[in-house]
Amino acid sequence: MALMTKEQYIESIKKLDIKVYLFGELLENPHDHPIIRPSLNSVAMTYELAHDPECEDLMTATSHLTGEKVNRFCHLHQNPEDLVKKVKMQRLLGQKTAACFQRCVGMDAFNAVYSTTYEIDKAYGKNYHENFKKYMEYVQKNDLTVDGAMTDPKGNRGLSPSKQEDPDLFLRVVERRPDGIVVRGAKAHQTGAVNSHEHLIMPTIAMKPGDEDYAVSFAVPTDAEGIFMIYGRQSCDTRKLEEDVDIDLGNTEFGGHEALVVFDDVFVPNERIFLNGEVEFAGMLVERFAGYHRQSYGGCKVGVGDVLIGAAALAAEYNGAAKASHVKDKLIEMTHLNETLYCCGIACSSEGYATDAGNYQIDLLLANICKQNVTRFPYEIARLAEDIAGGLMVTMPSQKDFKHPVIGPYCEKYFKGIDNVPTEHRMRVLRLIENLTLGTAAVGYRTESMHGAGSPQAQRIMIARQGNLEFKKDLAKRIAKVDEASISERQAAATIK
Repeated sequence: MALMTKEQYIESIKKLDIKVYLFGELLENPHDHPIIRPSLNSVAMTYELAHDPECEDLMTATSHLTGEKVNRFCHLHQNPEDLVKKVKMQRLLGQKTAACFQRCVGMDAFNAVYSTTYEIDKAYGKNYHENFKKYMEYVQKNDLTVDGAMTDPKGNRGLSPSKQEDPDLFLRVVERRPDGIVVRGAKAHQTGAVNSHEHLIMPTIAMKPGDEDYAVSFAVPTDAEGIFMIYGRQSCDTRKLEEDVDIDLGNTEFGGHEALVVFDDVFVPNERIFLNGEVEFAGMLVERFAGYHRQSYGGCKVGVGDVLIGAAALAAEYNGAAKASHVKDKLIEMTHLNETLYCCGIACSSEGYATDAGNYQIDLLLANICKQNVTRFPYEIARLAEDIAGGLMVTMPSQKDFKHPVIGPYCEKYFKGIDNVPTEHRMRVLRLIENLTLGTAAVGYRTESMHGAGSPQAQRIMIARQGNLEFKKDLAKRIAKVDEASISERQAAATIK
């Protein structure tokens, strides 16, 4: 079964014995819960489109491990074209769901772990790369959704993992056995964790001697003994628990989620371990994963941005303001910013290069430029959308008020826009803008644009590291005819005199 259907995916997830806490309760059937189900639908779209002939080229690839057709989310990039198609696929899915579809982080983890394990084995003669190749074959043959987990709670950011007062604030090995390891700790902000079959764990920062227990990478099933999840809250999430709120939700079918994943002494067998104490390779794994994931934002956020721009244009039309020059200019600016993000995603993909392991890595500098722009542009796109929408976006009554026999007609009368558009259509578009900029989808668009794949400072550090200032200074010296050799000779002569 190389490609699951949407229905097969949903059933496969429901069969897992996943432990999820929401609002202080352990959920019996988490994926039927109205708050969680929209996020499951978003992941299901990645399976549905893989069977759509019009989307097949973007959504699927041929595995170099098995020779079979696989979902691109399970693929190891084999050339720059794969990297470009990844970004285009992510934009498509953002357009289809207007939400986070949650499989990107696993795909990015696959490619980072694949190349890093090759480097570790070359240095130490380990068997991590073969372990991971077998794991990838398992993932591809079963078309699994995997939560790529990197972010630790971190505790005191000024201290290394091994110096924390509470040693569990970075996930760590607490016992090494002949048949495997036992780990304890947590991974925070985990996108799509509840909707994943597996978790692929990575260290969260570069490490030094003394942090060996924290330099660990492995894979475990989501329902492994000792794993449980605490579901993260989002703005307006309890609207999904109300009756007759179709309009109020903005996006009724799709959504995203984050969770704290707790590892309470979880056993990991040797064949699923990909890093175990080799501290000098933790930084390589972090850097490569971060690069891939920062590339991803040039696709997924652009697709959601397309929906938001369309909603803003509709709001202007329904408000009777579509012909205003300042509104046209704002829509142009939104489009300019959104397409600039896409350009960055395509650029870092097109400049991709082969790793020693054979899979392709994006251009790290351009990927970090991409994500740095993502920490800014979606905020401006959202601001402009809110500007165009108007204050009614956050002050309108509920759907129940619109349907009320007494006050409903007043709502219909006083919240109407242009004559030929029903009031309900105007309300639906405004609620969609609210959902994307302030509500549950804002987690996967605006706020995640800031902190997902690393905060802005993390990209600036990488930009400084990758910027190659010495090369650029040499360019300037050549053009300006700065001859450092002659300068040194004159300085030496002056010293002698």
